[in-house]
Amino acid sequence: MPDALPTDTTLPAGTERPPVVPPRTPRRPPAIARLRDVALVPAIIVVAIVGFVVNPVFLSSDNIINVLQSMSEISIVVLAETIVLITGKMDLSLESTFGLAPGVAAWLVVDPAVTHGLGVHVLPPALAMPVVLVIGALVGAFNGLLIVRFGLNGFIVTLGMLIVLRGLLTGISGGKTFFALPESMTYLGSTVWLGVPASVWVSLSLFAIGIVVLGYTRPGRALYAIGGNADAARAAGIRTDRILWLTLIVAGALAALAGLLISGRLAAVPAAQGSGAIFQVFAAAVIGGVSLNGGKGTLFGAFTGVLLLFLILNVLTLAGVPAQWTNFFNGAVILVALVVSRLTGGKAQN
Repeated sequence: MPDALPTDTTLPAGTERPPVVPPRTPRRPPAIARLRDVALVPAIIVVAIVGFVVNPVFLSSDNIINVLQSMSEISIVVLAETIVLITGKMDLSLESTFGLAPGVAAWLVVDPAVTHGLGVHVLPPALAMPVVLVIGALVGAFNGLLIVRFGLNGFIVTLGMLIVLRGLLTGISGGKTFFALPESMTYLGSTVWLGVPASVWVSLSLFAIGIVVLGYTRPGRALYAIGGNADAARAAGIRTDRILWLTLIVAGALAALAGLLISGRLAAVPAAQGSGAIFQVFAAAVIGGVSLNGGKGTLFGAFTGVLLLFLILNVLTLAGVPAQWTNFFNGAVILVALVVSRLTGGKAQN
């Protein structure tokens, strides 16, 4: 039997030990999660094909513009909710801000002699739009006061605000609909720019700005850092409280703007405006890949989520499906999206 190989690794005198080269770590393939931004694009294409088969009118320019206009207002609320969700919080009160802000503005500017007693007519019509935005920002600021400064649970706070704001709108309107709105409140929702409703341009522009801010600026990256780990973000020098507060203010103003757009399109502010919209908002965000735990999701994904929902709704309408089935299909889409997210993400959802 040959002698055993020597185990002494001592090198002869004067010989340098070669450097130890660590084993090469295999390069990881791109994470599947990165594909979530475009994950709904194939689904949108499939829905478009199905819609064309159901009714060729589906792909007509008029119908596409109609879909974009009908989703433009809710899409802005989805944008607002998405930036809040990325920080690890949620704002249920956006639904009521969507109705209250234009409702208060209408209450302050419309002439009660024309609207059979509705309104107080204490402000000139030209101030209607600024009032809408200020009210939305104030609601967000108050939410921030309770959540950030007093450390209250964001879900409970914004749920309470949803109820309070809904009751306030019902109170000042008497449960009726504000009408005879001034042009300052109806212009953006009813005018057309370059053959496309202005509300569509506003929505697309806000999403474009949001995508740039969240993806390529320090404040945008800070939102993801806070949502991923607020303590680590704070230790890294990020002013988490200030950014959270500002995020809630911006979200409130965006929801108010969305309410102004739909009020302008309808030329009225119903007492129930926005009621139940928060479910559709969360549906669009979730199927668009936005995590309810914070730190994940993109505005492009959220936009594709709301687009998919409204395309499905449009196909169902063209197919003659009763409107009572809409919630069923929306809920089914959410559940399927959650299952797909669980399979691709590899992590349990809390």
